[in-house]
Amino acid sequence: MGNEACGEGAIQAGCRFYAGYPITPQNELTAYMSRRMEGVNGTFIQAESELSAINMVFGASVAGMRAMTSSSSPGISLKQEGISYLSGCELPAVIIDVMRGGPGLGNISPSQADYFQATKGGGHGDYHMIVFAPSSVQEMFDFTYKAFGCADKYRMPVMVLADGMLGQMMEPLEFDEDMKPPAVVSKPWALTGAENRDAQSIKSLRLGSGEASLERHNEKLQEKYRGIEKKETLVEMYRADDAEKVIVAYGSVGRIARSCVDSLREEGEKVGLVRPRTLWPFPHEDIRRLARGKVDFFVVEMSAGQMVDDVRLAVLDDDRVSFYGRMGGGIPEEKEIVRRLRDKG
Repeated sequence: MGNEACGEGAIQAGCRFYAGYPITPQNELTAYMSRRMEGVNGTFIQAESELSAINMVFGASVAGMRAMTSSSSPGISLKQEGISYLSGCELPAVIIDVMRGGPGLGNISPSQADYFQATKGGGHGDYHMIVFAPSSVQEMFDFTYKAFGCADKYRMPVMVLADGMLGQMMEPLEFDEDMKPPAVVSKPWALTGAENRDAQSIKSLRLGSGEASLERHNEKLQEKYRGIEKKETLVEMYRADDAEKVIVAYGSVGRIARSCVDSLREEGEKVGLVRPRTLWPFPHEDIRRLARGKVDFFVVEMSAGQMVDDVRLAVLDDDRVSFYGRMGGGIPEEKEIVRRLRDKG
C-alpha cells in the first residue's frame, strides 16, 4: 500500500523518530511506523495532537535525528506553525501529507487542494519546503527516501505531497533491503548535551541585533532556495516534444492524464504530458521551453485550480492555458478529460 511504502522508504532512509496523530486516509502509515520502529531501535510516539507531533519532530531534529511526521489536510494545517519554526531554525525534517477533501474536515476522499499551503509556505514568513509529488506506490517509497537526504543536505523541512488514492492503492514495490541510507551529513549544530559544547543555540526569534539580523537571515534562506531551484527540480515530460496540446497534471491525476495521452495519440492527436515530480521547485523552465512553440496547455487537478497559477506564470499567456478540476474528493475521469481537451481545441 502507498502509505506503507512511504513508511518503509523512511525506515530505509534512516528515520529513527516518528511522531504523528491518527487521521484518515494516512492511518496505515502511522500504524506501519509503530510496527517498524520497534525493529530498528527507533522511537514511535502517537502524540496527543498534531501540534504536539510537529513539535516533537522539532525536538528530535534539534538533537540531530532523522525525524518524520505524517498527516492529512486538516492535520497539516495544524502543523503549519511548527513547519515555519523548522524553516526559521533551518532544521531538517520530513512531513508526509496524504491529502483529503476540504475545506474544513471535508471528507476522506482524495484531493489536491493542499497545493497552496505546501508550495507557497502555509505557515508565516518567507520560506519554502522542497515538495515531492509521487504518482505511484514506487514513488511514495522513492521520494520519501530521497526527502531525508534533501532535508539533511539543505537543512530544511521537506514534504511528500500525496493524496488519498495514492495512500490507499496497492502496487508492487521494489527496493534493496540492504540499501544504504542517504549520505549522513555532519551536524555540528545539533544540540546533543555535554558531548557537544561547541553547538550554538538554535532559534527562530531574532530580536537582539534588530531588524537587520532577521533580514540577513532571510537573505541567506533565499540564496539557499535559489540554489535548490537550479539543482532539485524534477519533471516527467511524456510524449511532449512534438505535442500541440500538453496536459499538465501531478500525482494521481498525472496517472490518469498519461492514459489520456496514449489514447489520443492512438487516434493521431499530438498530445503530451508534463508531470511535475517536484511542486517546489516547480518546473517553470521546462514548461516555458514548450511554450516557445505553438502549444496549448490544459491543467487538470483535483482542486478548484491551484497549480494552474504556476503554469500560467511559466507560459505568460493566459489564452493558451485552460483548466479542468474536480473538488471535494471528486476524481477526474479519463473520458471527461479527453472531452474537455477536445472542446478547447
